[in-house]
Amino acid sequence: MIKIDIYPMNNYIRKLSLLKMQLMENIGFVSGGIKNVTPREAFELIKKGAYILDVREVYMNNFKKFNVDNLLYCPETILEGKTQELPKDQILIVADATGLNSKQAVLMLNKKGFDNIYNLAGGIVEWERDGLPVTVDKKNLLGGSCMCMLKPRKK
Repeated sequence: MIKIDIYPMNNYIRKLSLLKMQLMENIGFVSGGIKNVTPREAFELIKKGAYILDVREVYMNNFKKFNVDNLLYCPETILEGKTQELPKDQILIVADATGLNSKQAVLMLNKKGFDNIYNLAGGIVEWERDGLPVTVDKKNLLGGSCMCMLKPRKK
């Protein structure tokens, strides 16, 4: 019989969990019971392994996208049915255009047992204003009188 010493692995996992907890305690702010991070704080978390979960509808993220490696897309309209596909062992930063709809997604994910989660304050709008990386596809320009009315432009 082969004996496997799992203690080093358990110790490693414990250290990762402790690191994750320390990251979450020292970053962000709470508003309305939701943990929020600024775009710059989010960018630093992503460098350390966190993921952005972009919950904008497809037509919204076809025009501008977060240009980071750790990026997940799931529109808010179908997110509740897809939660089992999200990594519960990673820090998730939920984002949308301005940070409003993503708050609702954070509340729902909290109810589903996600505790390592943040809302991106200001969404991709503030992310871009802070000079953080985005990709723009000008073929998919959006138009509307305000952020809440954006729709794909007619060609």
